Amino acid sequence: MVNKLKTASNIGINAYEVSVETDVVNALPGISIVGLPDAAVNESKDRVKSAIKNSGYTFPAKKIIINLAPADLKKTGTGFDLPIALGILVEEEVLDAEKMKDYAFIGELSLDGGIRGVNGVLPLVLGLKDVGIKNVIVPKCNVKEAALNGVVNVFGAETLNEVVAHFTDKKLEQTVIDAQKYLSEKVEQDYLFDFKMVKGQYKAKKALEIAAAGGHNILMSGSPGSGKTMMAKCLPSILPPLELSEALELTKIYSICGLLPPDEPLVTTRPFRSVHHTASANGIIGGGGNPKPGEITLAHRGVLFLDEMVEFPRFVLEVLRQPLEDGEVVISRTKHSLKYPADFMLLGAMNPCPCGYYGDKKGCSCTDFKRNRYLSKLSGPLLDRIDIRVDVPRLEAEDLMNMAADGEDSATIRQRVVNARKIQAKRYADEGILTNSELNSKQVRKYCTLDDLSKKLLKSAAIQYGLSGRKFDRILKLARTVADLEGSADIKAPHMTQALQYKLG
Repeated sequence: MVNKLKTASNIGINAYEVSVETDVVNALPGISIVGLPDAAVNESKDRVKSAIKNSGYTFPAKKIIINLAPADLKKTGTGFDLPIALGILVEEEVLDAEKMKDYAFIGELSLDGGIRGVNGVLPLVLGLKDVGIKNVIVPKCNVKEAALNGVVNVFGAETLNEVVAHFTDKKLEQTVIDAQKYLSEKVEQDYLFDFKMVKGQYKAKKALEIAAAGGHNILMSGSPGSGKTMMAKCLPSILPPLELSEALELTKIYSICGLLPPDEPLVTTRPFRSVHHTASANGIIGGGGNPKPGEITLAHRGVLFLDEMVEFPRFVLEVLRQPLEDGEVVISRTKHSLKYPADFMLLGAMNPCPCGYYGDKKGCSCTDFKRNRYLSKLSGPLLDRIDIRVDVPRLEAEDLMNMAADGEDSATIRQRVVNARKIQAKRYADEGILTNSELNSKQVRKYCTLDDLSKKLLKSAAIQYGLSGRKFDRILKLARTVADLEGSADIKAPHMTQALQYKLG
């Protein structure tokens, strides 16, 4: 008689239910797994056989057929080991399938019957929750992560014997975690870099504050040693704390990629991803034969830092255009398409020319041709999507000799950023967005109200610079953030002036 147990498999950062159907027939002994399994799933037949024998149970001396339904979707990963083993034990009458109908099972088996952790447990459990599964048994090391779902009852097991005992003798202990409480109780991170360590550069620091407050993209240009990289490393210290929805979304991404620390079931800080200019387009966007998230998805709700931005190949930079506009990336393959979130802040740093000293006192040795060819890697459409462009000049001797911290610390700046983000969260509570940078054209018209003088300033700039529709909207969103930092309900002339200066350089 065929028995059916429940598990799940990931597609992108989401999951779908998989039914593990097991049947034993009178034929030559062996295991056959059907239903589009990948190599890791196919190899489970050997792990399962050894795990069952080494746990003290009899392995059937018959033909075992395992079907992973639906059969038209590819199954990946090692989390199918546990439900396959349990299905075989049901056929051996060690377990009663009726007692297991409200359960799903996830876990990789070791040869001695132990249960190892797997990647992507949180999205798997969330997918099972959506189809009405009430209970799930996962590896002990994944139990805290799985319990973040808040609805499904989660039980952690270390061995196959413990799972069998749960249905025959001794119940496993249920794990319960309040995700919101866990997030709010996290100790404030001790940042290695603080803005009080940065001498001078008041305009650049203000630009970074505005970028953090509204989630805007920013490009810093300046001579070598002017402090661009230092200030970039300080940016995480002023980013606002994560909302619970953001933290869960990031946890799903990092869980699938196997990047969750073993002692941290929830991502609690905004990501800061620094990418070297030798990175490939697939490494940044995501993809591969078995598609995985790229750097822009790992930077979701955080920062993607491209140091020496013009050293990246132009075609690599161009693939950022669509994600910067849409906040997501779609990776298409023959049989399916995967959609990954990619709502990140782009932070770029570059020299103004190949030698690095154009506009500097030291003097530039580059010809106009070399300089133009160097800057041509940044196309107009890409620059259109960057909200803030700021020059970072070399410090004067007086600033260098000043050994005392002469600027605000990151904690002070961060408080202003948090206040501005709270204003935006309240304003957009019914819009499904969190920051000004996410506004679409219709929402820009609704929320970016101007006084008469700011309208005149914007109209004058539109005529003088021939602003595109995208650049026009981005200036309005930037001015909205400047106004939020000052607690102003409307966009006024000083806010518009500042936005125009930062956007138009």
